[in-house]
Amino acid sequence: MLRIAGDTRAALARRLGIGATDAAAIEHLVASTEPLGPVELGNRLGIRSASATSLVDRLVQAGHVARAPHPRDRRRLCLQVTDHAAEQVVEALRPMLAGVERAVGRLSPEQAAATAAFLREMAEVMREYIDATPAEPAQRRAPR
Repeated sequence: MLRIAGDTRAALARRLGIGATDAAAIEHLVASTEPLGPVELGNRLGIRSASATSLVDRLVQAGHVARAPHPRDRRRLCLQVTDHAAEQVVEALRPMLAGVERAVGRLSPEQAAATAAFLREMAEVMREYIDATPAEPAQRRAPR
């Protein structure tokens, strides 16, 4: 599932006519529970500040993202996915989402409950892994 999720992101990017990093940026902006600025977005994508600025400029130019005042800090800007981009993403995902709905519809109530419990537990394991990971990359050791 983890491997196919990456392939799905790449397929979504192709359907939208954007790069994989652009699609990942939009995904982060949609999924974030807090407002993200260019620096935070760059950190989540693992790219440098200059690359994040270019990425944001490209997404704004394409109409996928808008800059807006940060809700709690007037000195900062946050990034918001435009309604148009959100509609494009939903439309591009529609065939896959329909297939997911068909698969879910074939589950018995017991199977659905067990599947939901399993997925919640896997998500929690992944969150714990993320939370326990240092913010900075580990120092690479020189080969001996």
